[in-house]
Amino acid sequence: MSASSVNRRRILSLWLPRLPIDRIQRFFNSAGLGKTNHEPSIVVIKDNNALVIHALDEAAERLGLYIGQPLANARAMCPDLRVFDADTVADAKTLSDIADWCDRFTPLVALDPPHGLFLDITGCAHLFGGEAALLRTLVRALARQGFAVSAAIAGTSICARTLTRQASGTIVADGGEVEAIRSFPVSALGAGEAIATGLRRAGLKTIGDVASRAPGEITARFGARFSTLLAHALGQGDAPISPRKPLPDYIVEKRFAEPIATDTMIAMTLSRLADTLVTSMEKQGKGARRLEAAFFRTDGVVRTITVETGRPVTRSAVVDRLFRERLDALADPLDPGFGFDMVRLSASRTEIVVQEQRDLDAHVHDNDELAALIDRIAARIGGKRVVVHLPQDTHIPESAVLATSAQHHLAAAMLAEWPARVASEPPLRPLRLFDKPEPIKVPFATVPDGPPHQFTWRRALHSVVRVEGPERIAMEWWRQDGKQLTRDYFRIEDAEGLRFWIFRDGLYEGEVFDGDGKPASPGWYVHGLFA
Repeated sequence: MSASSVNRRRILSLWLPRLPIDRIQRFFNSAGLGKTNHEPSIVVIKDNNALVIHALDEAAERLGLYIGQPLANARAMCPDLRVFDADTVADAKTLSDIADWCDRFTPLVALDPPHGLFLDITGCAHLFGGEAALLRTLVRALARQGFAVSAAIAGTSICARTLTRQASGTIVADGGEVEAIRSFPVSALGAGEAIATGLRRAGLKTIGDVASRAPGEITARFGARFSTLLAHALGQGDAPISPRKPLPDYIVEKRFAEPIATDTMIAMTLSRLADTLVTSMEKQGKGARRLEAAFFRTDGVVRTITVETGRPVTRSAVVDRLFRERLDALADPLDPGFGFDMVRLSASRTEIVVQEQRDLDAHVHDNDELAALIDRIAARIGGKRVVVHLPQDTHIPESAVLATSAQHHLAAAMLAEWPARVASEPPLRPLRLFDKPEPIKVPFATVPDGPPHQFTWRRALHSVVRVEGPERIAMEWWRQDGKQLTRDYFRIEDAEGLRFWIFRDGLYEGEVFDGDGKPASPGWYVHGLFA
């Protein structure tokens, strides 16, 4: 790939240098506590068994404090310092939330840890009035949310990232990367303190000084990784960014000059977007299997709702009904706050629609109605709670049936073949099978391999009056890892007419031993109940 083709990409880099302290201050503001007396505030983190400054606000920076400074030195300079412990997990969550909000500008948003983001705005800046207008809109919106932010746009992610640290607000045209960053110190590349020190000792103090040397010299002295980093910063090729989310197959969205907040407007908006989305998919013979609605609030909060379908959806009425079911069933209702200024509907997974004869085949209509019912139930209570059972080729009772999603395996469940029951014989398997066999107490058995005369289950004594068995089931040797024992199952009936399915776990004097290696008594369990 040539450098000119790479430079057609446009990358916007965001850097939030005070994210940890801004997050804490936003929390205090939302709780109505605010900042008292304008004390300088810092966030500290443990480094080599010492507390050092991890982030600081503008007031602390004016006092001469800096990141990496020991807390003891900082307190000596400012006794009234407000100190907070670092919470990297909460910081990462906040950065992820900001990335969700940035989806309103482009679906290609990548993390640049610990406090940065990359936005691939190639081909979409004109929707916001151009790159300069997009940059201003984004920075002002984040500033209103309480974040200090630095941003820049360039043809490569490394160049844009370097500019955010040195010249916020810069927009570099294609081919202008070298002139834009040549005067910056070598530390601006973010290659590490060791490489920056080595470059300065070699008399290479600026990026322009390094760029003036032959690439082979730089590679031989500082390694291929730094040489590649420098080339990308100068616009000579670029590594692609890694978006947080895969690009959906189809996206439609609606922006509002005045935010919407009522359920009626939200439902109408989703219905119109569903019409547009289905029309777009219909042109290519596609149907949606996974749909996602994203609601962007004016205060930066983004709420996402997802529905899945068992079959490709090709009608907007079905999409509308599924989202209505999902919204009605939300445990945490959709809170519009001060309103949503954008709603997006996307199809993240689609399939080619296979046409079927539906007029003369009643089974096709029945299948469609059943699939639609499953989709509606899954939208209301969750897809994992609507299951079908598939037979498995094994004799192990608890593994003979697989419970799986009805939306994705309905067709397989309808074609599954189960063992036929002999009309004149009693059922071989209980109606109710426990997820885990429950232990029972058996005082003694008639013979070593025979059934018990009585047993205690759930603190109730049961006397055995009728027995069928044993049915011996050996564990599969390629799966047992020496831990599964041979089971002898019995169908028994107690004096009160209750029927149980019990088993002895292990063979006498063959599989069960005590700590001294001597034969021990196997355990007994109840695995199910017959009707």
